[in-house]
Amino acid sequence: MERLSGLDSTFLYLETPTQLLHVCGLIVLDVSTIPGGYSYPAFKTELSARVRAMPAFRRKLFDSRFNLDHPAWVEDPDFDVDRHLHRIAVPAPGGRAELAELCGHLASQQMDRTIPLWEMWVIEGLEDGSVAIMSKMHHANVDGVTGAGMIATLCSLSPDAPRPELDPDQQGAGRADTLELAVGGLLSFASRPLKMAKVLPSGAALLPRWIRRARRGEAMPAPFSAPRTSLNGAITGHRNIAYSQLDLDKVKLVKDVFGVKVNDVVMATVAGALRGYLSARDELPDSSLVAMVPVSVHETSDRPGTNQISGMFTQLGTQIADPVERLRQTNVHNSMVKSHNASLGASLLQDWSQFAAPTAFGGAMRVYSNLKLAERHPVVHNLVVSNVPGPPIPLYLLGARISAMYPLGPIFHGAGLNVTAMSLAGRLNVGLVSCPELAPALWDLADGFGPALDELVTAARAETRKRARSRKRTPAADPT
Repeated sequence: MERLSGLDSTFLYLETPTQLLHVCGLIVLDVSTIPGGYSYPAFKTELSARVRAMPAFRRKLFDSRFNLDHPAWVEDPDFDVDRHLHRIAVPAPGGRAELAELCGHLASQQMDRTIPLWEMWVIEGLEDGSVAIMSKMHHANVDGVTGAGMIATLCSLSPDAPRPELDPDQQGAGRADTLELAVGGLLSFASRPLKMAKVLPSGAALLPRWIRRARRGEAMPAPFSAPRTSLNGAITGHRNIAYSQLDLDKVKLVKDVFGVKVNDVVMATVAGALRGYLSARDELPDSSLVAMVPVSVHETSDRPGTNQISGMFTQLGTQIADPVERLRQTNVHNSMVKSHNASLGASLLQDWSQFAAPTAFGGAMRVYSNLKLAERHPVVHNLVVSNVPGPPIPLYLLGARISAMYPLGPIFHGAGLNVTAMSLAGRLNVGLVSCPELAPALWDLADGFGPALDELVTAARAETRKRARSRKRTPAADPT
C-alpha cells in the first residue's frame, strides 16, 4: 500500500460540507479539429482507454478504525470509468453565464470517497459549438504540478497524434490489507515523538527569525494581518465561478518595458482587478490585501507524497492607485517574500503536517466554520492567488484543440476567493472561484482583469514612447 503523506491527508481532515477541498478545471475544446468529427461515444472510448492505463486515476482511499496513522492509497479492484465520466448539456442559450452556473453547481458537490477521487463532466450545447470538460480532482490526490501533468498525459501536440503507448496493466497503488495498515500505522505512530524531536528545533527558531526579518523590513506579511473585506467570512457549500482570458503578449510587453517578471505582472493585474471591484462597492481597504500564494517544491523537496507545496503570504498593493507604482512595488515585495519563504525551508509545511490528526483538525475546522458572523472570523489572508506556467504551443485533447483551460482552486473559511492563472499557447487563462453568498457578482471581478492589464499596457507603451523621445534628444557621442 501507498500511505498518504501528512500534507495529502490534511486536505482530507480539513474538508467539511462547506469547505470542499477538490481542485477543478474547465477546459474548452474546439471540436472542429477532431479528425472525422466529434461524437461522444468515440470521445468516451478514447478517454476511457487512457485513464484506465494511468494508476493515479485508479487509486482510492483505504482506512480502518484500527489505523493510527494516515490513510493509504490502494488499487480499486472495481474501477469503473462510468462512475467518473459523465455527459451533460448546458442550458440554452449556452453562453458563458450558463456554463459558469453549471460548473459552479458541479464544483459544489462533495466527492465520493469510496471510489477514486476524480470526475470529468463532458458538457455539450455551448452556443459556439464548442465542447467543455469540467474536471474535479481531490487535493489529497493532486497538487498544481501533478494535476497539470495528469491532464498533459491525456493531451497531444497535434489533432491526429496516435494514442501513446500505455500499459493498462501498469502496477497501481497496491491491495487493501487491514492488518498491514494497522501494523504500519502503529509503528509510525510510535515513532512520532522521535520525528517531532527532529523538526522541533527548526520550528522553535521560526518565530525569532521572522521577528528579526520583520524588524529589517524583509519579512512577508504575518498571518492575521490582512484587512477585512466582503470576501472574508464564513463560506457555504455553494460555489460560483467566473473566468477571463488575456493576451499573454500584453503581459510580456509590460514585463519587458518595466524589467519585471511575468508573475509580477500577473499579480499586479490581479491587484488592479480587485482594486476596481472593491472600489465600486465602496469597500477598498486602506491597507493592502494579503494573498496566500502556493509554491511548488517538487524540484527541491525529497519528502514523500503527492502534494509537494509550500506557501507564502504577499501584499498585492491594492491600496496603490498608480498601476506602474503598484507593479514596481509588487516586484520588490515578491523578491523579498520569496527570499523569506526560501529561508523557512522547502519542507517545513510537509514536515509539520506529518503530525496532523484527523480528530483535532476536523474538530477545529467544524468550530471555525460554525462562526457564522463574518466579523468573528480572524482574517488569516484575503484570498489565494496562483500562477501556473503552461506550454507556449497549442495542445489537443483527443483531437480537439484546447482553446481555453481555466484552473479553479479551492476556497477556505475566512478567505472566500481563489484566483488561479495558467498560460497556454499565447493566452493567460484566469479562473475565479468564490461563494455566491460572499461574491454574488463574481463576473464583475472577472471582467475587471482585461481593463487592469490594459492599464499596464497603456503605461508600458507610454514609457516606450518616452524613452524613444529621450534617445532622439540625446546627441550621439563623437566617435573620435
